[in-house]
Amino acid sequence: MSTAVSQTWYMTQRQLMVFVRQTAYAIITLIQPVIWLFLFGSLFKKVVEPGGFGTTSYLDYLLPGVVVMSALSSNMWAGMTTLDEIQRGTLNRFLATPVSRAALMNGNVVNNGLVTAFQSVVIVLLGLLGGADYPGGIAGVAVLVLASVLLGTVFGALSNALGMLVRERESIIGINTFLLLPLTFLSSAFMAPSQMPSWMRHIADFNPLNWAMVAGRSALSADPDRGVVLGRGVALLGLAMVAVWLSIRTFRSYQR
Repeated sequence: MSTAVSQTWYMTQRQLMVFVRQTAYAIITLIQPVIWLFLFGSLFKKVVEPGGFGTTSYLDYLLPGVVVMSALSSNMWAGMTTLDEIQRGTLNRFLATPVSRAALMNGNVVNNGLVTAFQSVVIVLLGLLGGADYPGGIAGVAVLVLASVLLGTVFGALSNALGMLVRERESIIGINTFLLLPLTFLSSAFMAPSQMPSWMRHIADFNPLNWAMVAGRSALSADPDRGVVLGRGVALLGLAMVAVWLSIRTFRSYQR
């Protein structure tokens, strides 16, 4: 186990060096969340007036959604990195070494998790500068960041598996583009559940994106519902474990 962990960390460091050396990419990945946060926050700030949002500030309501959406949009493209490794022959060269096969797949996932945590913290700080309030304090922020990382792990691992199976950039781009908007709008990202059509509310109950948002919003509130936070968190953790297992299985199929 210790060997697998150390090998996974080595593969993670390899991916982190790419992120650190691409400063422009790191900045660009934060531009879209900033647009969501402040543009949408200003555009829809009056929608909280009918009630049902749990706050009088739309920015407070929107921020957990932006953090979670950022995690989703970043991690859905993890399969592109896997595809690059395959096409360059790097992955095949690693197969000639004694490195753990799980480490080869999970290094990318752990890297994305660390980057997601960093991006989430930056978005929270930007929201604070913009006037957002976090009654749940540091503990609430930590829950929101953890929920976003778990969600990112789910879609990062599934994206890796997708890269192994389809091995085409166009297919990954098409599938991700198809899923991103439905997953976002079939959740409470922009609108309170009480203001959504009933059929959308029911679908949102089964949307992992919404699980992370609900857990984060509850944790950031003045009176967190621990049952909701724990229930959604456990569901995300279980789904993440299944997704990681599936990605490892697809890698073993590729190896054969």
